[in-house]
Amino acid sequence: MLERLWAAAWSLHPPAAPAAEDWVAVHALALLAGHTGHVITTLSGQAATTAAHRRDGIDACIRYLTNNLEYLRYDQALEAGWPIATGVIEGACRHLIADRFDLAGARWGLAGAEAVLKLRALIANGDLDEYWRFHRARQHERVHQNDYQDGYSLTA
Repeated sequence: MLERLWAAAWSLHPPAAPAAEDWVAVHALALLAGHTGHVITTLSGQAATTAAHRRDGIDACIRYLTNNLEYLRYDQALEAGWPIATGVIEGACRHLIADRFDLAGARWGLAGAEAVLKLRALIANGDLDEYWRFHRARQHERVHQNDYQDGYSLTA
């Protein structure tokens, strides 16, 4: 959400203007307080007085807020103690999923996509080595459990 507010701010303020930071803070706090409708109304009024060639950012922000109004209940999420980190979550999804699966011409089945996604998550988290040790131990148990249960190998 902040990304969109910043784009709107640069439609209204010159680059690096300190007033833009205050503008974003005011509107972000209003969104967090659950006043999304009010923010849309305010931005629409500001957009109406903005030159057409500078309106892309603010128009995109208004469009996003309007299209997602029913989902932007930050006040309820905060009251329930839920984290608000959609930008972080979207970034993780983009990193783990879209960067790999949105390749032109790529075709993925559910099982293959899920396996690749799990490996990408393990690598991204730095847990691949630990997981691989665990996986090999479980694989060894599955494959050799019957052979060695009585202390000898049936294949030897």
